[in-house]
Amino acid sequence: MTGKPGTPLRVGLVGYGLAGSVFHAPLIAATEGLVLDTVVTANPERQEQARAEFPDVRTLRTVDELFERADELDLIALASPNRTHVPLATAALTSGLPVVVDKPIAGTAAEARELAALADQRGLLLSVFQNRRWDNDFLTLRKLLSDGELGDVWRFESRFERWRPQLKGGWRESGDPTEIGGLLYDLGSHVVDQALVLFGPAASVYAESDIRRPGARTDDDTFIALTHANGVRSHLYVSATTAQLGPRFRVLGSSAGYVKYGLDPQEAALREGRRPGAADGDGAWGVEPEALWGRVGSGESPLTGGGRVEPTLPGDYPAYYAAVAAALRDGGANPVTALEAAAALDVLEAARRSARDAVAVTL
Repeated sequence: MTGKPGTPLRVGLVGYGLAGSVFHAPLIAATEGLVLDTVVTANPERQEQARAEFPDVRTLRTVDELFERADELDLIALASPNRTHVPLATAALTSGLPVVVDKPIAGTAAEARELAALADQRGLLLSVFQNRRWDNDFLTLRKLLSDGELGDVWRFESRFERWRPQLKGGWRESGDPTEIGGLLYDLGSHVVDQALVLFGPAASVYAESDIRRPGARTDDDTFIALTHANGVRSHLYVSATTAQLGPRFRVLGSSAGYVKYGLDPQEAALREGRRPGAADGDGAWGVEPEALWGRVGSGESPLTGGGRVEPTLPGDYPAYYAAVAAALRDGGANPVTALEAAAALDVLEAARRSARDAVAVTL
């Protein structure tokens, strides 16, 4: 068990950019049994932002300062640039602290497995922030599959598409391979993880990856095809160059199909400053309008009213950190293990090789 009984677990958050300020900090602060104790960022404006949003938080400029007071913390959450994940997670585990790492945990599956071995050796939690496992559409699809509504699934199509024809800049769009940027490792981490959770390990991988936008230095339009060991085929699309967005999910089975448009509303809510557990209209978190619900059926287009409307379950990002708290306090299950993340990285590495060499890669 971590922490003193009856007191919240104290969390140190490294990084206060998009991942830290929009996702990790609000979700940590909203989780019973956790308290956001410290934020590490060298950016004075982000320090000020963190103190304004969480008045009791301490801010530090460097991770060295954080590790100097490791005995005052119970958990480290890494929302820092991808290239820092492995060295910072290693330092945290070596300091005796459990760690949550934003995806991707590492640049290679081998590095992820080395971190998993270190965590096991130290007897510490190492968890990966794959929040999209708690998207509303993903939770709904899992229920449909559990209930046998679609029969045997033959093909799973998943799209995480955007229309961003202009570059935003920053390390995520850098061509430097040490930055681990590009959409394959960014949004690709989500769609691959979801496919593996739903349909099990991949046996082969084929990918096409392009750099479309003027001035871009890393992939911004990528397609991945997986053949799972059980025969299901997953077709996964991640793109910043999609002028007309396709369905988020299109799942085809022997009995019926499921088609769902639109993204889970939780990210937009967090970006707008709304918080889980706070009063918000009717008080519901993660609930989307009925107009965005998907449809289940066969033989007709959902755009013309085919099939039945399938109510979308509420999204539940808060469940991730609640599970982390339970794992630390009560020995509950790790919500996303480093070995699961390593399996996804096996696929991403194979996809990169497939796109480069124009071959299918057997795992």
